[in-house]
Amino acid sequence: MNKNDPDSRPVAGSPPGAAAQADEVFLPSVRVQLGWHDMDAAVQSGILAPTEAHALWSAWARPGSHTRWEPGGLSVPGAALERTASERVPVASGPRFSFTNTLYYFGGMLAIGAMTLFMTLGWELFGAWGVLALALGYLVGALLVAGNLLKKGLHTPAGILATLAVCLVPLAVWALQKGLGAWPEGGADSYRDYHRFIHWRWVTLELATLAAAVVMLWRYKLPFMVMPVAVTLWYMSMDVARFLMQTSGFDWQFRLDVSLVFGLFTCAVAVWVDLRTRRATLPEDRQDFAFWLYLFGAIMFWAGLSMQNSDSEVNKFIYALINVGLVFLGAAIGRRVFTVLGALGVAGYLGYLSYRVFEDSLLFPFALTLLGLAVVGLGIWWQKHEASLHARLASWLPAALRPLAQG
Repeated sequence: MNKNDPDSRPVAGSPPGAAAQADEVFLPSVRVQLGWHDMDAAVQSGILAPTEAHALWSAWARPGSHTRWEPGGLSVPGAALERTASERVPVASGPRFSFTNTLYYFGGMLAIGAMTLFMTLGWELFGAWGVLALALGYLVGALLVAGNLLKKGLHTPAGILATLAVCLVPLAVWALQKGLGAWPEGGADSYRDYHRFIHWRWVTLELATLAAAVVMLWRYKLPFMVMPVAVTLWYMSMDVARFLMQTSGFDWQFRLDVSLVFGLFTCAVAVWVDLRTRRATLPEDRQDFAFWLYLFGAIMFWAGLSMQNSDSEVNKFIYALINVGLVFLGAAIGRRVFTVLGALGVAGYLGYLSYRVFEDSLLFPFALTLLGLAVVGLGIWWQKHEASLHARLASWLPAALRPLAQG
């Protein structure tokens, strides 16, 4: 080893005088590339607690730390490095697909389903005030257990219990309205119909659920709690459409338009939440709270768009272009739901061309085969240049949205 090599440093903890024995104790500096998936793997294997993993990333991203952000993660060298302006703590990824988490979510969804989708008429035998007492008892108990699990570092089951508490809010509000005699006459009357029939009378339950969810999210800060918020926004889009129509008929086109608008609104809320998350400094604030909003918002928008009826070939081509845009948008901001839905839309348009426009064409299957192979080739090329392409796509986004692409 060259003693004059500037990259050579004494091993940490070496005894005094070790500098005189450089050939034996000096090692070249080593740079280790770490991504959040490595930290997540350490959490899943029990090496680190979730809070410890977030604290470690926060410490590395703090000014003065000997780390540097590079594409793919943090670069941790053996020697001190100057800090660059692009360093940041990544948004925490969700829990991995493991048998433990499968048990968590399967059991949690059973409990949530029992209090929502699978609610039986037998509960109404308790009367409105009895149902209210039971709902509030379950709600408070779920929050107490969630708080206890959080103290033990069990964030996934804590999030499921807190989500159960949010899902109990509409049941409690329905029972309260029934008990006070404030439930409007006519239409759906049983709570189990809340998840089955579209009606404007459910809007009070939905508004109360959204308000309670905001308060609980502020208190517990667990991303899975956003799931019932996204579902409630979806329900509200259908119930508001029914309210605005004020007719007994079924205006399918109007409902599609409302779904499209609500989808755009939900995606806008997701972007706002995502930006706030990525600009936050505390680890608990940098979790992926926007996932469920993106998922349901994108589905509402895409479904409302895809079910539009038009005889214009120009409009159908514009639809295909919008879906192509969704593919690239998903790649630019790292949200796969847009890419998947956009790919489905493009596939649907190509299917339309195959079965309608070029029904009798002999060349269309060959052309489509070549197009498919070209897309595969594009995928290979994309993989080789993914980092630079991602950066270029991100540069095309408005300045306010670039933090999403960089996160």
